[in-house]
Amino acid sequence: MKSWRLDDARQTLVLAAKRERLAEVVYWGPPLPASDDPDALAAADMLDVTGGMLDENPDLSICPEAVRTFPGQPGLIIRGPGGTSILPKFCYAFETVEKNALTLTYRDEDNKLTYTAYFSLDPDTHVLTARSVIDTDSPVHLHWLSAPVMPGAQHSDEMIDVSGRWCGEFQLNHIPWTPGARFRENRTGRTGHEHFPGLIVTSRGTTNTQGEAWAFHYGWSGGHRMVAEELPDGRRQVQFGHATGLTSEPATKFETAPLYMTYSSTGLNGCAVAFQRHTRDRIVDWSGAKNPRPVHYNCWEAVYFDHQPEVLKDIASQAAALGAERFVLDDGWFGTRDDDTRALSDWEVDPRKFPDGLTPLIDHIHGLGMSFGIWFEPEMINPDSDLYRLHPDWAMGGEDQVLGRYQMALDMSKPQVRDHIFECMAAILAAHDIDYIKWDHNRVLPYPDQSQTHGSYALIDRLRDAFPKVEIESCASGGGRIDFGILSRTHRVWLSDSNDALERLPMQHNAALFLPAAVTGSHVGPRISHTSGRHLDIRVRAWVAAQRHMGFEMDPRELDEEETEVLTRVTRWWKDNRDWMLAADILRLESSDASVVAEQHQSRDGARFVAFVGKRDTSDQIAPRPLRMTGLDPDALYSIDLANRDDVVRLSRGQVALKDGPIKLSGRYLMAKGLALPWSYPGTIWVVEGQRL
Repeated sequence: MKSWRLDDARQTLVLAAKRERLAEVVYWGPPLPASDDPDALAAADMLDVTGGMLDENPDLSICPEAVRTFPGQPGLIIRGPGGTSILPKFCYAFETVEKNALTLTYRDEDNKLTYTAYFSLDPDTHVLTARSVIDTDSPVHLHWLSAPVMPGAQHSDEMIDVSGRWCGEFQLNHIPWTPGARFRENRTGRTGHEHFPGLIVTSRGTTNTQGEAWAFHYGWSGGHRMVAEELPDGRRQVQFGHATGLTSEPATKFETAPLYMTYSSTGLNGCAVAFQRHTRDRIVDWSGAKNPRPVHYNCWEAVYFDHQPEVLKDIASQAAALGAERFVLDDGWFGTRDDDTRALSDWEVDPRKFPDGLTPLIDHIHGLGMSFGIWFEPEMINPDSDLYRLHPDWAMGGEDQVLGRYQMALDMSKPQVRDHIFECMAAILAAHDIDYIKWDHNRVLPYPDQSQTHGSYALIDRLRDAFPKVEIESCASGGGRIDFGILSRTHRVWLSDSNDALERLPMQHNAALFLPAAVTGSHVGPRISHTSGRHLDIRVRAWVAAQRHMGFEMDPRELDEEETEVLTRVTRWWKDNRDWMLAADILRLESSDASVVAEQHQSRDGARFVAFVGKRDTSDQIAPRPLRMTGLDPDALYSIDLANRDDVVRLSRGQVALKDGPIKLSGRYLMAKGLALPWSYPGTIWVVEGQRL
């Protein structure tokens, strides 16, 4: 018996192998004492057999092998050059054991295959990272390769995965475990609104604040496959890898993206905090980024394609007066781009709209104390464009394909395509003082191909090398390309094209299971939302945007005097708090009122917090139910105050203590009984500030 283990303060991972066979995860859960013998744990993990079964349960290894009579989804499916199935049988070759890291290598000498599994455990963020690599002596066709396979807890009743749509991203699905497999496969060629590459397995009774959870995220932008399977013997497995069939040509090396995982004994929030910290502190490269994080102004929903320099200058002046610190010029500044049917990929400044170029506008914006950002959609092309007329062969797919937003995708696997795009973008960036790119991706691919993703990664990497001080935001029709793979190359994601604050509340709340506030863009939209048609008060629009990386995306000329005052005040509050809040942990709160979405942003040392308590609908009961906090020191005393006390309405007539000023309560009381808040209308939000005394 061979065995290995990785430990941190939160969890222990134990792997073991029978003789020379592939390792199995025999334990992943709360930390075990050092005295626990891994060999004894492996023996204790053995399951019984009975009538009608094999004499031994086939290994549920880190790469389950069909040749060993495994009854479920294998971890590797490959074929020879002629299409003949290859059934690997791996045997131990060697290992590399380092502090907080483990590499296991196996060899199938008959088929000339090498399988390597990499594991590392970050003791600070508590995130376990794993990936798989296949090397072959001669080219083979790959159909499926899973990252190292993990067991699903048998005392779990359900799993939570994530779906969505345009303007409705990050919807959680609670799926019961049943015999057989749940497959989620994204074959759109990008991460996608529809299938976010994440999964959380929960134990019975797990909530945001209590219970066990095992969370997974596959850090890849090109489409993934997830398998969560319950075998006939009751064991469960979780597999993540690239979408099947992404490689059409035979090759001698294949590897998965990193699979990020974490275990929590403190509910979903334990997983969320681990992923938030790991994303912010390990995944995103902040070198060259503008700090403190600037308040954005994006002109899209103010002018769309109607770019008039004097109008844009006026809008920029008003945005700066409201507190904006970065102006982003969106789609419409290039080619003959008067609508979304033409000129995409013609990356030259439109002389009709900007006869003197972009410099006068940029100088005006800099004179206001704001930095300047610009929109690109580098991977796409309109058939009605100069580039397409010159190089129709640069587009992916056939001429008769269904277009998306009147556009096709450029073939990013071609070096000449990447070179051309780089030269166009570099010319714009070199000629102007630009510190930010909103990088869009508005259509799915005509067919999935991992070389497209690798090509896009290569282009982004090249641009970042050439312009290290230029930040990049990942946008894909809103939240269509959000994952740790793209975030290792960018600094911000545009969570959704919906600027409807009430739609944003649950969207941001659910995305916090994986994303920190520092990378999650959230903007104050127009008085009447352009995507939902809903009329929303400036207070809820402003405070919902202040929950994440704040910005504005409306025409400031529509604001009346009261709206201007509210937005200026909330923006000032966000600036005063951004340094600690963008480094804070976002804790999802349990609300006893189904109409309320609440979360608590808490500094890592626990000294302060702010709770955002959004009310989407009318409550079933008359008076607000007390809201229980989480993660506080039960024996400490906290000063509690309402940041937006002036928002109390006339129909709130009771003697609620917070109406009169700060109150002092213990952490135990706040977590056990909860905080009584004033009555409020639907479509409003309370902002509660807490300070440990």
